[in-house]
Amino acid sequence: MPDARFVTERYCTAWLGGDLETIIDSYADEIVLHYFGENRLSGDHVGKEAALEALATGATIATRELLSIDDILANDDTAVIVATERFTRDGESHEVTRVLRYRIAHDQFVECWLYDEDQSLIDRMWR
Repeated sequence: MPDARFVTERYCTAWLGGDLETIIDSYADEIVLHYFGENRLSGDHVGKEAALEALATGATIATRELLSIDDILANDDTAVIVATERFTRDGESHEVTRVLRYRIAHDQFVECWLYDEDQSLIDRMWR
């Protein structure tokens, strides 16, 4: 049975490689995304369909480019990814460090909390 680190490393490899099928398969049907801030994506997105819709909406508002996976921390059922992404919208581009905290069950992500280095910047990009 894979552990949280294995599940998370598999996800990060897919994310870095643009492997959308593996990324989607990493999310449990009951996943909940918790987005902070004051923007159109703020709040909880409950269920795989709602989570994928939120991710797709964010991608249509501002272009996101994963630049690096900076760290992975994991224990039995929790993992944290520290990643650097570039957001671009209306000719404005910024690099942001993001911390994604996942709860894992049955080898899938069931909950995610997204913490941004500069929440006000994300709020502007996702207004």
